[in-house]
Amino acid sequence: MIRPHDLLRLNWPVTPATAPRWVVLALCRTPWVVARRALAAEGRVAVGVRGPHRAQRFALDVPLDAVAAVLPPEALTARAHTLRAELPAVRALHAVRPRLDRTGLRWGPGGSVGFELATGLPAITRDSDLDIVLRVEHPPPLAELAAVQASLQDLSVRVDCQLDAPWGAVALAELLSGADRVLLRTPNGPRLVWTETLT
Repeated sequence: MIRPHDLLRLNWPVTPATAPRWVVLALCRTPWVVARRALAAEGRVAVGVRGPHRAQRFALDVPLDAVAAVLPPEALTARAHTLRAELPAVRALHAVRPRLDRTGLRWGPGGSVGFELATGLPAITRDSDLDIVLRVEHPPPLAELAAVQASLQDLSVRVDCQLDAPWGAVALAELLSGADRVLLRTPNGPRLVWTETLT
């Protein structure tokens, strides 16, 4: 099952005629896209194309049979040694890896770090954050999540950790903030939900 944040390698061009030229060039450079949290028609999957610049993101749907390979974030950590070690986000990834591995939770990098791990193309900059995806079926106890959050606090870059479940995703920091309601990202769009329904 394809889930949001999974990296998908396409086996043929799927760009619509209305796509900007940079989208065509990006997919010629590397045929990888990122699965989005959005609804798609039967037999299709919602994806996003990453361009070389931060503002270059393009959403589209592609046929499932155009997907040649799927790399979930949790499959990418084994490739961490291939990254440019001098970058702050990469140093942060190496620092958090043993900490998160000890939790027994399924996790992996998303964002620019995940994209570079999947494609081998430079995507991480000196200003990149480290995006972490925690894959769960049901939210773990809050004490366990609080320990995860604490382990991410002493790093030199901002770490955006997202709890990703089949029914939606929520920022870990927001879930632990003590707020009565949090923003849940769902395939139907973001909505505010009572925190107690997620814990």
